[in-house]
Amino acid sequence: MNNNLLVGQSGGPTAVINGSLYGVVSEGLDNPAIGQVIGMVNGIEGFLNGRMMAMEPLRENGELEYIRTTPGSFLGSCRYKLPEDLSDPVYPKLFEMFSENKIGYFFYIGGNDSMDTVSKLSRYAASIGSDIKIIGVPKTIDNDLVETDHTPGFASAAKYVASTVREIAVDASVYDNKQSVTIVEIMGRHAGWLTAASVLARKFEGDNPVLIYLPEVAFDTDAFINKVKEKLQSCNNLVVCISEGINDGKGTFICELASDVGVDNFGHKMLTGSGKYLENLVKEKLGIKVRSVELNVSQRCSSSCLSATDLDEAVGSGRYAVKAALEGETGKMITFIRKSSAPYKVEFGTADVALICNMEKPVPLTWITEDGSDIGEEFIAYAAPLLMGKVDVPLENGLPRFAYRK
Repeated sequence: MNNNLLVGQSGGPTAVINGSLYGVVSEGLDNPAIGQVIGMVNGIEGFLNGRMMAMEPLRENGELEYIRTTPGSFLGSCRYKLPEDLSDPVYPKLFEMFSENKIGYFFYIGGNDSMDTVSKLSRYAASIGSDIKIIGVPKTIDNDLVETDHTPGFASAAKYVASTVREIAVDASVYDNKQSVTIVEIMGRHAGWLTAASVLARKFEGDNPVLIYLPEVAFDTDAFINKVKEKLQSCNNLVVCISEGINDGKGTFICELASDVGVDNFGHKMLTGSGKYLENLVKEKLGIKVRSVELNVSQRCSSSCLSATDLDEAVGSGRYAVKAALEGETGKMITFIRKSSAPYKVEFGTADVALICNMEKPVPLTWITEDGSDIGEEFIAYAAPLLMGKVDVPLENGLPRFAYRK
C-alpha cells in the first residue's frame, strides 16, 4: 500500500519554512492513514540521489519541537529545475523511486520555482494515471505568489526589516550638525513587498525612512538625486530604503550600472550592489556623508524577529496541506484567504498550482505614492496585522537552540 508521506524544501529559506515542515510532519505522524513520514534531504535533487531521512525519530527524541523555531531549511534546499519536457527520463525515474518507497503523498515547501516543480510532477502523474497526491506549501519572503493573500516567511522578514530600519534610523539621527544619507538595500527582485515593509519603521509622520523605492516603478537616477536634495532640506540624516531589484523600467537593473551580474540555475539574475551604486552616486553628486547597508540574508534567517502570526500560519498551512491531500486534492498549493484585517482573520484554502507557478504578484501601484518614492496607508493596513505576536525561541547557554541534521 502506497501511503508513505514524502516532504521536501526548496529555494531560499525563510525564518518559518521549518514551521511549515513541522506542520506537515506533525500532521502526518498524527494521522493513522499515513504510513511513514520521510524527508527529502536537499529537495527533489537530493531525492534523485537517494538522500532521505525518517522523520518519526525526531519526535521521539524531542528535536521536532526545536525544528518549529529553527530558521533555514532543516532538510536542506536545492535550486533544481525539472525539465519542461515531461517525456524526459527524469520523470519515470522519479515515479519509480516514489513507487519503491511506497510514496502516496508528496509535499514540496517553497516559492515560485518550487510550485513549478509541483505543477510538473502533478501533470506527469495525471499523464500516467498515478494516484499520488502532490501538494505545494507556500513560502517566500518576497510575498510574490499569486492566488494567496500572503505567504509564510514574509511577515517575519518584514518584521525584521521594519525593526532593523528603525534601529538604523535612530542610529543615523545621533549627529544632527551635518547632512548624511543612509541607503538600505532590501531583498526583492521584481516585487517590492519586503522593501515596502520598511514604512512600518516610522514612529511618526515624516520620520525615516523618508524615501522608499520599489522595483514596480521605474527608477530614474537624476530624479532620485533631486529627491534626496529636496528631502535633506527638512531631514538632515536621511534614510532611504531600496529594493535590490530597482530598475530603469526598460529591463536594466540599477546594480547592472555598476557591474555585470551572473544568473542562477533558473536564469534569474543574481542581484547585489544597487545600494553601493547609489552610495557612490550621492557622494559624487552631493558630496555629503553617505553609506549603504545591505541587509542580505539576515532578512530571511533571523529568528529574533519571528512573528507569532507568521509562525502559527506556517504550521497551520503544513497541517492543512496533509488534510487536503488525504481528502483527495492534488496539483494544488495551499492559499491564505483574508476574511478581515481588523480584527485580523485568515482561512486556508487551495488553488490550482498551474495558475501560480511562473507568475509574480507585484505591490499594487495604487499603494505606491509620491511618484514612486513612498508607500501609502493601504499597504500599512495590509501588512501591520501580519507582524503581530512574539515568539520565544528556546535558548541554550543564552543563545538560540536550533535543530540541525547531524
